[in-house]
Amino acid sequence: MRVLIINTSERIGGAAIAANRLMDALKNNGIKAKMLVRDKQTEQISVVGLKKSWWKVWQFIWERVIIWKANKFKKHNLFEVDIANTGTDITSLPEFKQADVIHLHWINQGMLALTDIRRIIDSGKPIVWTMHDMWPCTGICHHARQCNKYQQECKNCPYLLNGGSPRDLSNKVFLQKKELYNNSSIVFVTCSQWLKEQAEKSALLDKHTVINIPNPININLFKPRNKQEARTRCNFPADKRIILFGAAKPTDKRKGVDYFIESCNLLVQKHPELKDRIGIAIYGKQSEQIVPLLPFETYDLKYISSEKELVNVYNAIDLYATPSLEENLPNTIMEAMACGVPCVGFNVGGIPEMIDHLHNGYVAEYKSAEDFANGIYWTLTEGEYDMLSEEASRKVTACYSEGTIAKKYIEVYNKITGDHA
Repeated sequence: MRVLIINTSERIGGAAIAANRLMDALKNNGIKAKMLVRDKQTEQISVVGLKKSWWKVWQFIWERVIIWKANKFKKHNLFEVDIANTGTDITSLPEFKQADVIHLHWINQGMLALTDIRRIIDSGKPIVWTMHDMWPCTGICHHARQCNKYQQECKNCPYLLNGGSPRDLSNKVFLQKKELYNNSSIVFVTCSQWLKEQAEKSALLDKHTVINIPNPININLFKPRNKQEARTRCNFPADKRIILFGAAKPTDKRKGVDYFIESCNLLVQKHPELKDRIGIAIYGKQSEQIVPLLPFETYDLKYISSEKELVNVYNAIDLYATPSLEENLPNTIMEAMACGVPCVGFNVGGIPEMIDHLHNGYVAEYKSAEDFANGIYWTLTEGEYDMLSEEASRKVTACYSEGTIAKKYIEVYNKITGDHA
């Protein structure tokens, strides 16, 4: 069986990493999988990039212009929404023609327009669409937050200036999606049970199958290793408990940086003896902006480009802190846990599906810096750390290994292609 995975980027972003890992998992389990991307970042032969052109750059700009115009020429949430009005017709590509299954992932910002998805549907090929956020089941947003209009019909969008209008951009795109989906048999897959529950409430998907399959991870790469050796390679001190905080852009408010800084300050206020016993490792774009705001000694790792380097960092730390305010099923939590690192995160999205409270980490009350600080303190000083570490690694092996996830997707492919062998 040949499967074509489609994603905007090859390596940048959580969806790209998850799609890439799924491709590897499928190939390791007998499926001929390829990946088609707009932005190719490596020389990997199984990943095919669209031909670069200024026209594609203009398409990306044009989509932003339409959103900018809808917001009365203000930058309000300019990159928080997508309308899929531009893209590329991929149906004439040999990779598409050879595929038995078309597997969509994150296809925004000029990869596929809704009209391109219509062409894919009209080709008659079976389609699976893995949702890495809510965009496929809303009008234009990737996270609905407190808005539930997508459950009936998107309009008066809170992401648009002054709350939009009854016939705003979100309404227009919502109706386009409704017409598109009504004449298709797309199987939607969510990475978390939380997202499945949101998707099933959407008026767009009320006639569609929605199933939950987590993202996979290579447990032969991401696994516990010698901590002392890892610390030496990272130049971390041997006498401190190291907390890791980071993201592609950790200064992004949605990653909860303000809550993390506040929780660290609360830790020092309540437990001043920890000031010299804890260190903070930070990675990601603009990470240096956070360093002076923390009360602990910090280690700025900048941008971590390779998975092997990432594995080394995870094995050198004691706790992974993820105060994100919007999440589906974070790859970072999965990676850290696979390496035996307990995690602390807020009770939001799919995080409580990954972190079992007081069993392999700590799930803090949403947007409570105080409880997040309590979680860090409990994990490092009160919890039975070795047990937390073992349970974290065990959870990933049982639930997210490549073999486990590949098997679930292959069952879906077999069902929609009629191949039950």
